[in-house]
Amino acid sequence: MLEMRPTCENCNKALPNTSDEAMICTFECTYCTNCVDTILYNVCPNCGGGFEKRPTRPTNCFTGACIEKYPTSTKIVHKPINKSKFEKVLEVFININPRKR
Repeated sequence: MLEMRPTCENCNKALPNTSDEAMICTFECTYCTNCVDTILYNVCPNCGGGFEKRPTRPTNCFTGACIEKYPTSTKIVHKPINKSKFEKVLEVFININPRKR
């Protein structure tokens, strides 16, 4: 089950369950669309993978798998990008399709 982190790891922007701006990599590193598009260029600084839109956890409990029974995380992971370190990662992965990295 996804952890559903509450903020962007880089800029600390709030990304609640209903946010259309939450992006995650396969390891659930969580960033806002602005950081993914303008700073990271769809390259995760932690794993080198790409990002996908994070799904929204259902609010209706008809099936029992809802936000009421499985709340989103409250743990904030705020690790602003180390630009000089990330430049090396970006250089390697920026021109490779995320599915082929």
